[in-house]
Amino acid sequence: MRKVKAYHFLKDDMCGGYGNEPAWKEGEERSVKGKLVMCVHGYHASPSFYDALNYAKGNMACIVELSGEIIKDTDKYVATKRKLIKVVNAEKILRTWSCDCAERALKKAMVKDGQGWNAIKVARLYNEGKATKEELAAAWDAARDAALAEIKWQKRHLKKLLKPLFEEYNPKS
Repeated sequence: MRKVKAYHFLKDDMCGGYGNEPAWKEGEERSVKGKLVMCVHGYHASPSFYDALNYAKGNMACIVELSGEIIKDTDKYVATKRKLIKVVNAEKILRTWSCDCAERALKKAMVKDGQGWNAIKVARLYNEGKATKEELAAAWDAARDAALAEIKWQKRHLKKLLKPLFEEYNPKS
């Protein structure tokens, strides 16, 4: 029988996030019956932690072993059997990684100050126990609001630049 090592994230309560299945325990193997259908029926996992983040419902990073019937897509698998090999609460690591990625993007964009930098600072402080959940949420909200405002400007600006190219399809009333 073919076995595939893969990656998955569980919710913080060790549940999968879909349906009402009970919490998982390290070492446990579960199986499903019936036809496998990607994103619908079967036990899912991904070939990398990065891919698994697309489907993450929580911070519990897992190494799993898939077996039985296995179907592979570009960034995930679905299988009839999944065994939970190892699980770790990766909340702080994921926050650090997010901060590192955001910091890199801001540096590349040559952003010197603003809500994004403040959100990164507060998130790092939160990881060290030096900021509250409320401070973290407020910094995140401010950064999100700034990003949404930027996206609105980008949409308006693109429309403004492209509009003259399509004047015959946008007659003035």
